[in-house]
Amino acid sequence: MTLAVPLTVSDPSVRSAVTRLSHEFPQLGPRTIVLVVRTCREELRGSPADALPELVERLARQRLRVSLH
Repeated sequence: MTLAVPLTVSDPSVRSAVTRLSHEFPQLGPRTIVLVVRTCREELRGSPADALPELVERLARQRLRVSLH
């Protein structure tokens, strides 16, 4: 998987999603969660800014769930 957003980018929608999803999916580890969340954020870059935090977290959560099965 190629990460489109550099890991140094600070984005509130990414930070908050990573924090919550890290508690929800501790077995996946922080690196995996950061990678998935940042990739989802990049894929959703054309979405309305107000909706972005929720959309990023929902998409990332779905992908993390699938990765467990």
